[in-house]
Amino acid sequence: MMNIDIMGQKLARSSLLLILGAMLAGCNPSGGASTAEPPLADARIGGPFTLTDQDGRTVRDTDFAGKYRLVYFGYSFCPDICPVDLQKLMRGLSRFEKEDPARGAKVVPMFITVDPERDTPAALKPFVNRYHPRLLGLTGTPEQIAAVAKAYAVIYNKVPGSAPDRYLMAHSQLAFLMDPQGKPVALLPLDNPSTDPDEGAPDKVAAELAKWVR
Repeated sequence: MMNIDIMGQKLARSSLLLILGAMLAGCNPSGGASTAEPPLADARIGGPFTLTDQDGRTVRDTDFAGKYRLVYFGYSFCPDICPVDLQKLMRGLSRFEKEDPARGAKVVPMFITVDPERDTPAALKPFVNRYHPRLLGLTGTPEQIAAVAKAYAVIYNKVPGSAPDRYLMAHSQLAFLMDPQGKPVALLPLDNPSTDPDEGAPDKVAAELAKWVR
């Protein structure tokens, strides 16, 4: 298990390097207050996709035009990290919705699997329902998942387990806030040292949403 965790951390660091490189490639040298622009302004993150939700419906990125998107990649068979991350994110979103219902309704939360082999719509439906009533669980063909993961600079790979169907997925641990045009705004905080999803992280997520959602 330790090897899986270390591999996941290396993948996350690799993705962050890709993001930082994209930000530097697109940064504006004209200056101005750094707080005026979102942290991921002009980063080459995101793009068109066609996937399938937990109800078997075809979902496209254009379906969310005019909405902010909270995007997290993971898989439903994840033994520890994904469930904790989703609790932090969805409890943060719920707090933001409670504090500002109008702005909260503008945020569409999405869970995109990196394990399309096992994460069918039927498998995703009960999983996403645990975390938030509006959380979309998105899957697709291996090619569709590979394409959307690449667009978001998310890296993942299969790690063999004790049986063919008991493998794990090492993947980047990142949560993105995208704007109503589908452009990247910020990475949402997941690095709370506590494993208690109610301790600190939801407040940080809610604060970050309040900062950027207009």
